[in-house]
Amino acid sequence: MPVAHLKKTRLAMIVTSLAAVGCVTTGTFDKKVAELQQVTAEHDKTAAEREKNLRVQNADLQKRNTDLDAGLKAARADRNRIQASLDDTTALVGELKTRLEKVGQNVDKLSSEKGQLARTLDDAKARLEELRKQKLAADARAATFHQLVEKLRSMIDAGQLKVVVRDGRMIIALESDVLFDSGKTSIKPAGQTALAKVAQVLAGISDRKYQVAGHTDDVPIHTPRFRSNWELATARAVEVVDFLISSGMKPQQLSAAGYGEFDPVALNDTPENRSRNRRIEIVLEPNLADLPAFDNVQTASK
Repeated sequence: MPVAHLKKTRLAMIVTSLAAVGCVTTGTFDKKVAELQQVTAEHDKTAAEREKNLRVQNADLQKRNTDLDAGLKAARADRNRIQASLDDTTALVGELKTRLEKVGQNVDKLSSEKGQLARTLDDAKARLEELRKQKLAADARAATFHQLVEKLRSMIDAGQLKVVVRDGRMIIALESDVLFDSGKTSIKPAGQTALAKVAQVLAGISDRKYQVAGHTDDVPIHTPRFRSNWELATARAVEVVDFLISSGMKPQQLSAAGYGEFDPVALNDTPENRSRNRRIEIVLEPNLADLPAFDNVQTASK
């Protein structure tokens, strides 16, 4: 039985006993009853608030787990897709080798087909090599995602940030409400603490570059300093870049961008959704080595 309930029960018993033996006046009895009712009301209010907070925390944890699962699923799907294409091309190379060997037995008669098959084989080999590179890049992206999640695990579990994969990009997302006051660009103490931890992790991944992007909800802003949400979002992104540099990151690793209200992650139809759209995102830019080769691209000239 809860302590508060025991206290109320005992108080009720005492008041009833006193009233029964005539040791208290009617006024005193009513006062004790009022006190008991107040204790009961306060206990019920506290219990209701705790239950509400626990439900909100549980929902938030479930959402963060869902985001992480989606990121892992996207990374694995990318790797599996490239692996399947790699397997198909490997099989094609084997088939072409067999056919080329057969054609080689009668070169005079089938020299044309042999030349065509040789070219096809060379193309297949080139594609196979490109697919191998893409698979290595996909494996590296998945490893980087896992590395980021593990290094930022404590902050993810505490609800300070999220690590997600969206549109093929790995993103560290922090809510602007944690970093900034409304309409301001100065980073709050709690936001500085969170960003300092992020800077420490990202500085350890020296071969990657990052874009810091500011986002807002769709509520317009018109102040002497900011004529639009675009300007506010960009100023906040620059402020975060400056702080990350002061926390140990190299300037060459960072850039800043502002999207205003034009890249939302939720509809701006509730206070909760607007809060989700007010965010700072640190986007891992792809390595140039991960991009397809452009050796065969032809440009038109007049």
